[in-house]
Amino acid sequence: MRAKIAVWVGLFVPFMLAGCVMTPGPRGQGVTFVPLLPPIVVLGEEPYYDHGGYHYYYRDGGWAYSHARGGPWIDLPRDHYPREVRFRDGRDGGRNPGHQRR
Repeated sequence: MRAKIAVWVGLFVPFMLAGCVMTPGPRGQGVTFVPLLPPIVVLGEEPYYDHGGYHYYYRDGGWAYSHARGGPWIDLPRDHYPREVRFRDGRDGGRNPGHQRR
């Protein structure tokens, strides 16, 4: 019975973590698991995006995340950025290369 449980746990855990990013947590807090941003993120007037219980902040072509909208902000690893950032007000429709991950 324990062997069956171990097999199920071994199969389930990788799928559960596949949608998360493991990054250094705030100073002194070890490692944290942050949900990946979707491939396309649409921002409104403010550069904030809420997803998976975290707040994301877009600034100068980079992303940061936090548990609270007021910070403290931690840089999101560049390889986990969305492929494209769009704006509801049509600023550039996400066509600006600076807003796309290569």
